[in-house]
Amino acid sequence: MDDATRSWLLAQLGTATDLVDLDARYTRLGRARAVAIEILSQRKADLINNQPASVNISSVVSVAYTENIKALERQIALLESADALPAPDEPADDTSDDDTDPGWSIVQLIERPRR
Repeated sequence: MDDATRSWLLAQLGTATDLVDLDARYTRLGRARAVAIEILSQRKADLINNQPASVNISSVVSVAYTENIKALERQIALLESADALPAPDEPADDTSDDDTDPGWSIVQLIERPRR
């Protein structure tokens, strides 16, 4: 795994991610996006299975993990969608040949003379 791919994965997963585990998963799966989805899915499963969704002690404390679970689900869905930014180890989409893509243009603005 190169530095750009490792940096992309750490940006997706957080800097506290174990790099040895990251390298082992990348060797097994071969794609950074697959590694990110697998780790996030595991985190979601651990959160669901190991902790109650909410804890409430009347007039003392109330903690809910449902928003964390939803955030993980949204991040996984984004990584699985076609709209996601490509990972460094993925080929870039070269679909700019069709006529529906307006592309980018540079426009020079020139001040008009005052009347």
